[in-house]
Amino acid sequence: MDKSKMGRPTNNPKNNRITVRLDNDTFNKLNKYCERENINYTDAIRNLIKTLDK
Repeated sequence: MDKSKMGRPTNNPKNNRITVRLDNDTFNKLNKYCERENINYTDAIRNLIKTLDK
């Protein structure tokens, strides 16, 4: 039996992981943004990083 992880196939694998520590003010801003946009923290951070290309 194959012991590799099975998951949803993707054309854009997420191979890189980062960890950040946020002060309360920054965390509250992120949380409010996520609530307003109805998205999770990961999607919020990805969206905000994409704005760096503009």
